[in-house]
Amino acid sequence: MLDISVLPLRPEADDWAFVFAGRNTLTSLRGQPGAPWRLAEADALWSLNRDLAVPMGYWGGKAAWAFSIPETNDTGLEALSGNLYSLLGRVDDSLFHAQGRAYQLLHWQDTHRYCGRCGSPTSVIEGGRAVACDDCSMRVYPRISPCVIVLVSKGDKLLLAAAAGYQKRFYSTLAGFMEPGETCEQTVMREVREEVGIEVGNIRYFTSQPWPFPSQVMLGFFAEWQSGEIVPNPDEIEEADWFDPSALPPTPPNASISGQLISHFLQAH
Repeated sequence: MLDISVLPLRPEADDWAFVFAGRNTLTSLRGQPGAPWRLAEADALWSLNRDLAVPMGYWGGKAAWAFSIPETNDTGLEALSGNLYSLLGRVDDSLFHAQGRAYQLLHWQDTHRYCGRCGSPTSVIEGGRAVACDDCSMRVYPRISPCVIVLVSKGDKLLLAAAAGYQKRFYSTLAGFMEPGETCEQTVMREVREEVGIEVGNIRYFTSQPWPFPSQVMLGFFAEWQSGEIVPNPDEIEEADWFDPSALPPTPPNASISGQLISHFLQAH
C-alpha cells in the first residue's frame, strides 16, 4: 500500500518510478503488470528529468515518484503501454490506486501550468505538493471531485442503468457529481431524480473509492425507492429498469465500487 508521506527533496536511483506517457502508464514487460520501475532502470530507457519528479509517497518502504514522458517517445521493446482502466481488476487494488495517484498528480500539474486567476506561469512549490503563481502568489493544491454512486432497491429488485453513448454496454448503478452546497444525501436524491425520475429515501453510506478518471472520489450509498416510475434522462441514460437478482444483465467488475455495491446487495438477498 502507498504511504502518502513527505519525501526527500531529490529522487535516488533505487527509488520507485511510476511512468506515464500522456494517459498511458508504462510498465515493464518483465515484471508484474502495473508495477513501477526502479528509477535507474526507467532512467536508462527514457532519460528521466529528476527535477520534474512528482512526489507520491512510499511504496514498499521506498520513495516513489511520478514521471511524465512525451507521448512521442519510443517506449521500446521492454515496456508495455496501457491506460489505467486496463489495470482495473487485473492488479491488486493498492497498486491500481498507486498508479491512479501518479496519474492524478501528473494531470494536476499539467493542467495548472498557468494561474487560473491572472494567467501568469506557475511554479511547483512545497516539494511538489502545490503550485503557486509567479505573479499573484495564488496557491493551488491537487483537486479531488467528489461523486456519489448509489444502488437503489425496490424490495428484492435493484435498479440498474446503461449509460448513454457507450459502445460496450453494461448496466451499472447511478452516479453523479456533487454540487457546491449539497450534502452527499441531497446529491443522491437529486441525481436519481435527474437520471431516472424517481424519489428515494433511507439513504445509507457504504464505502468510498479513489477513481482516477481523472481525479474523483466515489462515495457509495444504498437507497430505497419511495415513489415514481422510471423515466430515463436520454442525455445520460440509454436504458434503466428494475432487475431481479436471478436475472441480471452484464454488470461492472467487483474492482469498481459499483460492482461492490451490487455484490453486497446480492449477498444480502
